[in-house]
Amino acid sequence: MELAEPEIRETLLAENEEFRALAEQHAAYDVRLEELSSKHLPSEQERFEEVEIKKHKLQLKDQMAAMIREYRSEEPAAVAH
Repeated sequence: MELAEPEIRETLLAENEEFRALAEQHAAYDVRLEELSSKHLPSEQERFEEVEIKKHKLQLKDQMAAMIREYRSEEPAAVAH
């Protein structure tokens, strides 16, 4: 039986150091974005930082999604053993 994405994510968080590091960085970017979005009048530098963080978050999300897809493609082999 194929695992759902949240189950795969939890497995990877528990077992895969690279995935865990990506998820931690993604969460740290979330915190910083929350700080930046709470500013009433952000500076030019803060607006630029916000755009850059969003780009980095997307890259991290893409990397994690690729790892989830890879895990899913290898899942039948792992279940058979």
